[in-house]
Amino acid sequence: MASNSTVLPLYNRNSNGFPPFQKRKTLKSIERYMVYLIFFIFMTLCYSAFFLLPDLRGKVNSNVQLGFVDGPENFFRPQIGGGRPGIGIGHIENDEYNEDFHLRDDRRKIDLQIRQDQALMKARNSIQKEQLNDGNDIVNDGGNIKGGEGEDHAEIKKEIQEDKAKFLKERDELQNEKKEAQRDSARQRAEMESHDYILQSDGEPSSAQATERRNKIREMMMHAWTGYEKYAWGANELKPIAHTGHSASIFGKSAMGATIVDGMDTLYIMGLHDQYEKARNWIAHEFNFNPTSDISVFEVNIRYIGGLISMYALTKDEMFKNKAAEIAEKLMPAFNTPTGIPFGLINARTGTGRNWGWASGGCSILSEFGSLHLEFSYLSDITGDSKYLDKVQKVRSILKSTEKIDGLYPNYLHPKTGKWGQKHVSLGALGDSYYEYLLKSFILTGGSDTQALEMYREAIEAMERKMKQTSNSGLVFFGDFRGAKVEKKMDHLSCFSGGMFALGSKYINNPEHYLELGAQITETCHKSYENSATKLGPEAFRFEGHGEAVAMRQNEKYYILRPETIESYFVMWRLTKDQKYRDWGWQAVEAIEKNCRVDAGFSGVKDVYASRVVHDDVQQSFFLAETLKYLYLLYSDEDFISLDEWVFNTEAHPLPIRKNLR
Repeated sequence: MASNSTVLPLYNRNSNGFPPFQKRKTLKSIERYMVYLIFFIFMTLCYSAFFLLPDLRGKVNSNVQLGFVDGPENFFRPQIGGGRPGIGIGHIENDEYNEDFHLRDDRRKIDLQIRQDQALMKARNSIQKEQLNDGNDIVNDGGNIKGGEGEDHAEIKKEIQEDKAKFLKERDELQNEKKEAQRDSARQRAEMESHDYILQSDGEPSSAQATERRNKIREMMMHAWTGYEKYAWGANELKPIAHTGHSASIFGKSAMGATIVDGMDTLYIMGLHDQYEKARNWIAHEFNFNPTSDISVFEVNIRYIGGLISMYALTKDEMFKNKAAEIAEKLMPAFNTPTGIPFGLINARTGTGRNWGWASGGCSILSEFGSLHLEFSYLSDITGDSKYLDKVQKVRSILKSTEKIDGLYPNYLHPKTGKWGQKHVSLGALGDSYYEYLLKSFILTGGSDTQALEMYREAIEAMERKMKQTSNSGLVFFGDFRGAKVEKKMDHLSCFSGGMFALGSKYINNPEHYLELGAQITETCHKSYENSATKLGPEAFRFEGHGEAVAMRQNEKYYILRPETIESYFVMWRLTKDQKYRDWGWQAVEAIEKNCRVDAGFSGVKDVYASRVVHDDVQQSFFLAETLKYLYLLYSDEDFISLDEWVFNTEAHPLPIRKNLR
């Protein structure tokens, strides 16, 4: 039957007081909020697990070396070892032997310890038994090792004895090395204590001005030496700007301490005893003259042999003499030529000699083979072996007997044929020190080498006739002789001749003339210094046109710390006592200080006429051996290294005149 009642929606109907079940497509608001809250908490936990916990574990407590929140792998890390690749640190699954890794590792360690303890017990018992019954069967107090094991015991005993012998041998070797080191140290101390400084005085001048200037020169020597010692010790020379060692071709490719050997007598003369002792000990214990390539016979002679025999003369230290003789032996094969004229280069390892490729078709150079006489003659004197003097005396004989060109000696002579090369004569480069050595050989022998003096006199008379020139302004110079012409040029190297002519005036006729000639040459060389912007002398200077005593070519404008002009100042001062030579020397000091001093030493200058100085970055060894030594002696008392008792080789190494040989 029909009804008028309204049918309720399904969600309002009840069944037994409860609404009937139905699916809902949406959540109530409170339900949604709960779901969101749970999801947010879950995401927070995930974020913490992935990002926060690793940071907490990485933090280090300042008091202990553990993580702030340490996981078990950190806590147990020192006790856990090994593990298979791919398995994390910590307790791991059983390995391929189905055995716990840690248990097996512990068992191995225990077994190893047991074996070690047993071996130690055997060794101890063996030693005890050997002491008690002279090698009978080993008996273990614990009963583990019986006398029946004789073979094993014998083997153990043998091993112990071998180990004991090895130990004793090593101990003895160590003790012997220690004793030898102590003996070396004591020997070095004794050597240094025995080296009396035999110079009669320190050369302190009476003039306050000279004393101040001399002290300045000593400071310059210390600056040059300290830079070398700091940046190039053992190298041949110093690059004072680059702060590295340097080696010119004359020394070959080997570092042989040229500055040490060359500059050591200057240290000694200046009274720089600490620096001298260090140099002396380096030569005694570290210096090894064993060049790996060709070296210059001439440069090795004047710097190394000259420096060493000079130190022997100053100290009577046998070590210096012995080192000089060792080096001379390595130069001797250079004399193995048909004429006896030595080659200019020698390979000390192979004993083969040759000449410079540019030297007039394989010729030897006059200034090189003619400047060996002083050193070899004195070496024969102090060693008692005449072979050194015999070599240079043969060279002298060849030069005396060979026909000259109007009395002049050309710069080149072929060592195989004995014939002159190019007809080029010079008082500068290629010829210079030959004439110096003729005079000084006579002086060194105390006047007994009259042949040398006669050859010197003839040579300088010929040069005066053929090569002496006077400029328009009255400057006297010796130009190079080429063919029949004289080149109006003078080398800085030839500026030594001012001192040579003055020194020779004491021994030949017409002394006033040669003393005056020495003064004229010295003034000409001084003029070349005055004419430059830096007040330093160029490598060569000319007398052409309106220019006098001025370098005309770019390759003549450099100054490489050369000593020749200062050498003439020194000799002229000693012979004349004219104050101008000391003043000129001081002008050179000021110019060197201003233009050549750099932070680690002294450098040459590429152009003495340039207002802006450009350095060549080389501190030549002869700057310490010659330039600074002559400057120091220029301001010293005149009896200090007296010219009546000493003669200088061409590298400024003083040698005693024969009457003073002791």
